[in-house]
Amino acid sequence: MGGIARRDVLKTAGAAVGASLLAPGLARAEPTWKGAPEPEARLRVLRWKQFIQAEYDAFMENVRAFTKATGVKVRVDAESWEDIRPKAAVAAATGAGPDIIIGTLDDPFKFADKLVDLTDVADYLGAKYGGWYKTAQAYGRKGDRWIALPQGAAGGTVNYRISTLKKAGFEEFPKDLPGFLKVCQKFKELGKPPGLALGHATGDANGWTQWCLWAHGGKVVDEHDNVVLNSPETRAALEYAKQLYATFIEGVLSWLDPSNNKAFLADQIGLTLNGISIYTVAKNSPDPTVRAIAADMNHANLPIGPVGFHTEDQLVLNAYVYHYTKYPKAAKEFLRFMWEKPQVDLWETRSNGYVTAPLPGLNDNPVWTADPKVTPFRDVLNYALPNGYAGSLGAASAAVMGDFVVVDMFAEACTNAQTVEGAMKRAAERAKRFYA
Repeated sequence: MGGIARRDVLKTAGAAVGASLLAPGLARAEPTWKGAPEPEARLRVLRWKQFIQAEYDAFMENVRAFTKATGVKVRVDAESWEDIRPKAAVAAATGAGPDIIIGTLDDPFKFADKLVDLTDVADYLGAKYGGWYKTAQAYGRKGDRWIALPQGAAGGTVNYRISTLKKAGFEEFPKDLPGFLKVCQKFKELGKPPGLALGHATGDANGWTQWCLWAHGGKVVDEHDNVVLNSPETRAALEYAKQLYATFIEGVLSWLDPSNNKAFLADQIGLTLNGISIYTVAKNSPDPTVRAIAADMNHANLPIGPVGFHTEDQLVLNAYVYHYTKYPKAAKEFLRFMWEKPQVDLWETRSNGYVTAPLPGLNDNPVWTADPKVTPFRDVLNYALPNGYAGSLGAASAAVMGDFVVVDMFAEACTNAQTVEGAMKRAAERAKRFYA
């Protein structure tokens, strides 16, 4: 269900960025838009708050290289994923704020008419780096117009303790749902319970609940954007999730995205769904006890359910530029520069592969193979489905995700706050309000 989307390069007679603008050793390229950044251009960028300090440091090193190359000063602010969403909406409504926002998922579809067309940048990068992964393209393009530039996926995989898996009687992590449930049950028996977020965690809670729903054949909408949540397939997903929830550590209902990181590193849980941040932090910790956790952990892609194909929901990071910016050429050149291979290689290497690049031509970095524990993160965009599956991405899909409709449905069913039938019905009614 993943794969690569190829598009013909835009053959525009635009002027290339002059060699005088680029410091020695920096990426040289021929962008398809006309002209260098505007004189005296200044940019303000709002991006997601880092989970790995080295990732942010590498990002800022690339920002400084861009300023050195172009003379464009860039201010970078960082906020949590949950806080970026309302700030992006305020900027769209008021016509003031950051020039560029690097947020999550299909949020830019909420205000597509307020955004600069990035088709020329996307076509240039796609032609140079082997086409975009299909799911990445889905998050960037509305119709024939690119409204955002996918930065990649902060890929989520199963993080687990190796010693506990072996004690549970498994030599490798299971690839099917019955095996996954058995592992979770055994982990609880062995005193290393699983912990999967059921609070309003943008990445982690959405990640596993959407996967579970899709793996059983359930979905929020069909191919025509009709709400179909109230279905036998959704019922099967919720019944399975209730069995999983019985194995979880207490407190997951209030977990946000940092919560499972803390619990895993505190040795309170032995299995969770997360990016590579737990492993990276543990491996680089000055505390030998924490480093021992890194040595005893590994990663696996999520199991395949009855549908017979991968159904992962990955946190795609998305950059978009508002019409109100005074410096659209500088903004496009910033994105072009930051998405070029020299900058991406530095960023991915320093962050130990925290973000999987959205173009396959950027994913030959040795970081993915030098340490086999990192490799499962390389292919997450091949396994991912877009948030609005099986319908279209747009304001409705973004609102359903932003309002945590699926997460709340799972939380209500798992905790018996609602019956399975009641949770499905309530979630369907909420979704219909957005898709009306």
